[in-house]
Amino acid sequence: MQATKKHRETDWTDSAESLLATVVIAVFIITFVVQAFQIPSESMEDTLLIGDYLLVDKLRYGGGDGSLSSLMPYRPVRRGEIVVFKYPVDPTQHFVKRVIGVPGDRVQLINRRVYVNGVLRQEPYVRHIGVVRIPFRDDFPQLDSPDTGVQADWWLQMKKLVEDGQLIVPARNYFVMGDNRDDSLDSRYWGFVPRANIVGRPLLIYWSMRDMNPDLPVPPTASDKIFHFAYAVTHLFQITRWDRTLRLVN
Repeated sequence: MQATKKHRETDWTDSAESLLATVVIAVFIITFVVQAFQIPSESMEDTLLIGDYLLVDKLRYGGGDGSLSSLMPYRPVRRGEIVVFKYPVDPTQHFVKRVIGVPGDRVQLINRRVYVNGVLRQEPYVRHIGVVRIPFRDDFPQLDSPDTGVQADWWLQMKKLVEDGQLIVPARNYFVMGDNRDDSLDSRYWGFVPRANIVGRPLLIYWSMRDMNPDLPVPPTASDKIFHFAYAVTHLFQITRWDRTLRLVN
């Protein structure tokens, strides 16, 4: 009887230790290795679409403060790479954009085309949907008058960083833009991304879902969300974009 009781206590202790180890490993992975992220807007089309669910590689660049950099395989953020970052205007939100300028670069747009340090960038991934030409957006930086939606503090800062029609990217900051250039709220409108705000690089689209209500005029209510969840569960195969699921992000 006593041996059976001790055996049960041992089993319970082993199960608790196993559960604790699983939780610790999961927390470590979520904190330091990968993070799930959902594409919230059209700004990165056609590279990333609304309904794409990403795994973000948090080891690629490491912590913004440089901690653990001597122990982990971190490397610098490079031009042309897609990054997930905390939105500088509201760090509770996460954005995803493409890096256009790194510290020290001189960035300029002429008729929608990007020049970095005087060299035209080849950007096959860029999408243009607008017909009307907007000088602030398409011939950035413009010092005459800001476009609607430009942050006031950024407008004042930007004017101090422009030389010969080019915007100079300061140290430990990055200039980012969406691939959908005519419909992207990016560095042109709110400024640079500090190095400390960069979370990581999208690694994989682990699932992609079609929009179930493309014509919905207002944000969904709580009851709508419950309906959408139930619909998604029961129509998983129909709403999944199979051609995008498990696709590497480039």
